[in-house]
Amino acid sequence: MNIATNTLIATEKPEDHELVEKLAEDAFGPGRFTRTAFRLREGVPYEPDLSFVTWFGNTPIAAVKLTKIWVGETEALLLGPLVVSGDHKCNGHGARLMETVVSAAKAAGHDCIILVGDLPYYERFGFERIKPGRITLPGPVDPNRLLICPLKERVADELTGKVRPYC
Repeated sequence: MNIATNTLIATEKPEDHELVEKLAEDAFGPGRFTRTAFRLREGVPYEPDLSFVTWFGNTPIAAVKLTKIWVGETEALLLGPLVVSGDHKCNGHGARLMETVVSAAKAAGHDCIILVGDLPYYERFGFERIKPGRITLPGPVDPNRLLICPLKERVADELTGKVRPYC
């Protein structure tokens, strides 16, 4: 059975929040709260039109969120978490969500998406390493894992400054 044909990707609704949080808890555990990317999202609502859930029947099996942030004086989007339940990993659900969220952010006119992740996975969706020293985050991050997906020309070369929550 090809599970991808039996799934539905939809925007995350407020009533989905607890189920999606359970996915993240199962995938990342309590340590997720100490990560720099989580700290940037803390207390800031995610973008409802740019956050998606993959459903298999009535069960959420994968999810991704985008949250607005500031990089210097430029509005940007922070991706995360991207989560796929253990039973459904390696079936393309994460890739389908990434294609969906990048396309939606571009269609909505955003400049870029930033994330902390592994380049070998994310580069197929348009992500590249941020040049060292261009931006700084409010906590420790391996500079080799700080990635940007420019949605408009020259954004990767022009983006600079401190990253802070969008408030």
